Amino acid sequence: MFIYAVSSVRPLEYVILQYINDRETQTTALLVSDEAVQSYKTVDEAVQTDEEPKRKLRLAEDTSGQLANFLRRTEPYIIKQLTNNLRSRAFDGYDVDLEDDSTSVTSLHTLTYPSLQDKFQVTSLSWNSTGSVIGASYGQQEHEDWCTHRSVMCTWNLDRTGIVADKPDSKIEVDSCLMYIAFHPKNPAIVAGGSFNGEVLLWDLSREDDMLIATSGLGQDSHQEPVTKVYWITDAKGKKIYLVSASGDGKIIQWKIDRKAQKLLPKEGFMVMTQSLPRQMKVKGVRGDREIGVTCLSYHSEDRETFIVGSETGVIFKCSMYSQGPPAGSHIVSSIPLRSPVTFTYNPHHGPVYAVECSPFHRNAFVSASMDQCIRLYSLLQAQPVLTIEPGEGYVHSATWSPVKATVIAATTQSGNLLIYDLKQGKTVPVHNIPASSNKEPVYACQFNPQQTHLLATGDGKGRVQIFKLSSKLQQVSGKETEFLGNLVNVTAE
Repeated sequence: MFIYAVSSVRPLEYVILQYINDRETQTTALLVSDEAVQSYKTVDEAVQTDEEPKRKLRLAEDTSGQLANFLRRTEPYIIKQLTNNLRSRAFDGYDVDLEDDSTSVTSLHTLTYPSLQDKFQVTSLSWNSTGSVIGASYGQQEHEDWCTHRSVMCTWNLDRTGIVADKPDSKIEVDSCLMYIAFHPKNPAIVAGGSFNGEVLLWDLSREDDMLIATSGLGQDSHQEPVTKVYWITDAKGKKIYLVSASGDGKIIQWKIDRKAQKLLPKEGFMVMTQSLPRQMKVKGVRGDREIGVTCLSYHSEDRETFIVGSETGVIFKCSMYSQGPPAGSHIVSSIPLRSPVTFTYNPHHGPVYAVECSPFHRNAFVSASMDQCIRLYSLLQAQPVLTIEPGEGYVHSATWSPVKATVIAATTQSGNLLIYDLKQGKTVPVHNIPASSNKEPVYACQFNPQQTHLLATGDGKGRVQIFKLSSKLQQVSGKETEFLGNLVNVTAE
């Protein structure tokens, strides 16, 4: 700011001049540059060693004789110690449990055929020779007259991935209730069945169209009452396999197959008659050649000529294929001679016998089950049972031996339970008591799987098949079970 003074006549005046100057300053613009750098690099290399040439194993040669002298000196001591170990009882009753599920029995599948459910019962079960397929026959146990039902046999392959529980892999329709089936012991596709009307049938499941191979028909040579059992037997030489059937008409028939004619022809036959009843059960005025209904049978595991028969009267008979017993009565019409096979009679149950089965481990042991609510263990050598079990659950419809453990028996009851006994653990108390049906429906059938031994199947009164997985404890064998069963059968009998 500048100030100037002006002097004149006028009073002194001051003039103020103001100058304003604005200035701006700006730096140069910032320059920005982006750069990308990538330094990662991959390399794949494969290395394969050369295949090592096969070398022959050569044992060192001892020419000094020192090794041979050592073995000769130590052999007596080793043999003595091995003998002592063999006779030792130090580990008797000791079982090694290798799995976590050592004590549990679990249900794996519940198989049904919806079209028949609640209308028919599962009358029997059978595993095929590979253990992969379970077959079930369906029917009604009680009829007031001739059967006119259309029944069926169903099979499920448990090895199939994505098994559909309510959709069987195969179905075969039958003109009457199917009472029993049995798969061939060698051919997994062949299965035999017996109907309520007395017909015996044979199917081949590997066929795509007509699976029926042969049938006995409904003539005089067939059964006149419901078939209660079909059974495959091997001849004494172990080469030929025959089909045997039993029925409420008292007949036991061995069949031969005519594939060209699609017929089952009787080869040999027997008739169980009232003359074989114990004296206290015979009725005055009743002819001795009257037939006794056969309800079940089982062939001996070693002597294939010996078999056990259960009857409607409650009596159990020991029989022989070589028996030359009395012939059937003149009122019986047959193209082959029929004779009594009975050689011995056991102390009877107090009701029809539903199951008999010879032990696969001991030649003198067999088990039975009956309407009298009892399971009995018998010795082939004496009439009285050596053990009687009363589960207290109504009729006992089935009883069968484990295929791997000599002291294990499974049974099913009217109250709908599966009972598993280990005679070595407790003779009369089941180690497992498992519901095997809904609403406590009777369970009519029970079968261990002889190949896949951890599986067991049951069939109930509503047409349901249950597959159970057995605990490892029920399959572990200590080596003493057969000896225990032998002592039970032989010692208790005394």
